Amino acid sequence: MMFVTYAKPLVGARRGLAPTGSAAPGVYPLTEVLLRDRLRRQRQCRTARRNIIANLSSEQSRKKHTVVPITTRKHIEEAIRDGTLDQLKLNPYELPKLNSDYLRHPLMEELGNDQIFISDDCIGLIKFHGGYLQDNRDQRVRGELKKYQFMLRLKMPAGECPPSLYTTLDDISETYGNKTLRLTTRSSFQIHGIHKSNLKTVVQSIVRAGGGLYGASGDCSRNVIAPPAPFVDAAYAQARHVARMVAELFAIQSHAFADLWLDGELAASIEYWKKELDMDEVRRLMTEDNGRGQVLQDSVEPLYGKLYLPRKFKVGVTVPGDNSIDIYTHDIGIVVFCDAQGQLEGANILVGGGMGRTHNKEETFARAADPLGYVPAAALYDTLKAILAAQRDHGNRAVRTNARMKYLVHRLGIDRFRELVKSYMVGGGSALESIRSMPPWTFQDYLGWREQGDGRWFFGLYVQNGRIKDELKKALRALTDRFNFPLVCTPQQNLLITQVPATARPDVETLLASFGVETAASALDPLMRDAMACPALPLCPPAITEAERVMPRYVQRVRELLSKVGISPHASFVMRMTGCPNGCTRPYMAELGFVGSGPNCTYQVWLGGSPMQTRLAWPYIDRVTDDQVERVLEPVFVFWKSAREPDESFGDFCDRVGKAQLEAYAQRYWDGVPAAPVS
Repeated sequence: MMFVTYAKPLVGARRGLAPTGSAAPGVYPLTEVLLRDRLRRQRQCRTARRNIIANLSSEQSRKKHTVVPITTRKHIEEAIRDGTLDQLKLNPYELPKLNSDYLRHPLMEELGNDQIFISDDCIGLIKFHGGYLQDNRDQRVRGELKKYQFMLRLKMPAGECPPSLYTTLDDISETYGNKTLRLTTRSSFQIHGIHKSNLKTVVQSIVRAGGGLYGASGDCSRNVIAPPAPFVDAAYAQARHVARMVAELFAIQSHAFADLWLDGELAASIEYWKKELDMDEVRRLMTEDNGRGQVLQDSVEPLYGKLYLPRKFKVGVTVPGDNSIDIYTHDIGIVVFCDAQGQLEGANILVGGGMGRTHNKEETFARAADPLGYVPAAALYDTLKAILAAQRDHGNRAVRTNARMKYLVHRLGIDRFRELVKSYMVGGGSALESIRSMPPWTFQDYLGWREQGDGRWFFGLYVQNGRIKDELKKALRALTDRFNFPLVCTPQQNLLITQVPATARPDVETLLASFGVETAASALDPLMRDAMACPALPLCPPAITEAERVMPRYVQRVRELLSKVGISPHASFVMRMTGCPNGCTRPYMAELGFVGSGPNCTYQVWLGGSPMQTRLAWPYIDRVTDDQVERVLEPVFVFWKSAREPDESFGDFCDRVGKAQLEAYAQRYWDGVPAAPVS
C-alpha cells in the first residue's frame, strides 16, 4: 500500500507519493492499481507527444526548407545525465539560466562590484528581474567606455497603476532616471537612465510602493494585458480578473528577487494586484498535478524548472469584439465569455502569435495567432498550463530567433499543436471544444471621456509615443497629488485616468489645460492618434535606427503627402514604426508599418494590415531611405484614392490589390503611363 498527500501543497511543492505506512491526517491510500493507472497515463502522454513530433520530423524531411537545429528541454536533461552537455547545440541564454541557481548567480555578485555594467551572462538573467542594460549612443565617444545605464520595466497585470505607485515612479525618474517615464505596448511603465549603483535603491522603492518587477521580462510569462477600459461590465471585470490570475499562475517562484534586491527578506508590502486574488487558490492551481506532465519534479519552479521557457511568453485577455490588445499578436490570446449572472462561463483560446523576426532570415517571421478552441471555465487554467508546458518542453532552445511558441505552432501546424496541448490536459483534452463564434473585432483606443458604468468616468489621455515628459509629466503629477485617481496604462502607450466623479470632470480638464495638455481627443490628427513608435535610439540595444524621435515628423510627412494627392485631412490609418525588426509596437499588424532596416532612418515598409488589427501586413519594399519615403508612398496613396471601394480602408485596399499591382501601378505612375484597371 502507498499513499498520496492531498493536502494543500506549499508554493513550488509537487504533490507526490508519501512513504508507505499508516495513513496520516490528510493522507489517503493510493492503491497499486491507481498508481499503475497513473503511470500508464503518463507513458501514454509521453508516447503521444513523441509520435506528434516524430511524424512532423518525417514529413518535414521530405520538404525543401531552411534547416533549423532544434534542441528541447528533454535533450538538455539527457545531455546532463550523460555528461554530454558541452556537445549540445544551445543558444547563449540557456546555460546561464541552468547554472544560475534559479536566477541568482553570477548576477548577485556582479551587482555588488564596482563596474558600471554587467557581463553577457547576466544580461539575460537581469531581464527576469525587470532590468535591461543599455547605453546612450548619443553620448558615445570613440575610445572611451560606453555610458552604461539600466532600464527597469514594471509588471502591471491589466495595466493598472495605483496613484501611490505612480508618484513613486515619478520621483524615481526625477532622482535616479532620465526625468521621463515611458509607457509600453504591454500596458506598463519603463524607467530609463538608472545607474547600476542606484538599482537596488530604486527596486526597493518600487517594491515598498506595492509595485513589481519580477517576471516583467525574461524567458517567462511577461506582463499579462487586458482591455484598459475600467468598465464595471461583467465581461470586462472577468477579463481583468483572468489577467491577474494568469499573471500569478505563471509567476516566477524562485526567491532570487528577494535575495538580490531585498537582502533576502520577502517584501513587506504585497503587490497591489494580489489583493484582488485568492492566492491560496492560485497556488493550488499552479501546483496541481494532473499526472500528464504539466508540473515538473522541481520544488522551486513547478511550471518552469531550472531552464524556464525557451523565450519570452506573452498573454493577452479580452472580451468578444474588443481588440484594444491586438489579440492575434500573443503567444496565448484569451477571449472570455460570461453567463447571464456575470460569471465566467468559458473562453476562446488563440495561440501562436508573435511579432519578432530578423531581417534576411526567412526562417523568422511575424505570425498571427490561430484559434485553438473553446474551454469551459472549469478547464481554463488546466488548458493554459498545458499550453505553457508544450512550449516549455518542445520549444527550440538551440536557436534563439526560433524559440518563440509561434515557431512550434508553425512547425507542427495548429491541428498537431492542439493534439500536443491536449496530451497535457486532464482527460486528454476532452474539455477543449470548437471555437465559439464571436462578433467582429473593433479597435479601441479609449481616448477622451467615457462612463465606467458605476456613475464615475474615465479619461483617456493621449501620450505621444508613450513618452511622459516635460509639461505632461508635471500635469500628471499635479493631478495625482490632488485627486489620487488610479491610472491604467494602455496597449497603445496612452494613459487612462479612472474613477473620476462626474463633478470632478471640469477640474480635471482645467488642471490639464493649465499645463498646456490637450484634452479634446478630436483635436488630434487622426494619423497621430493611431500611430505608435518604440523607443529605439539612443538607448535600446537592438535598435538599428530611429523610431520614437522621428515618428511625429513621419506622421506629418504622410499627412502632407495625403493632402498633396487630394485625400481628406480626416483620413486615417494605423501607422507604426520600430527601430529594428523585433516588432515591439506590432508594426506587422499595421496598415502602414516602418521597420528599421538600416542606419539614418532606413526602413522596410509593410502594407496591408487590417484597421482592426486582425490581419498580418506584408513587406512592400525592403529598404527605403529617409529621402525616398514620399516617392515610395505617393503612387500608393494615389492608387488608393482612385481605385478604392466605398469606405475601404487603406490597409484593406492594399491587401485586396496586392503587392504586384501596387508595384506595377507605382512604375506606371512615375513613368507617366496611364493606370491599368484594377483586376
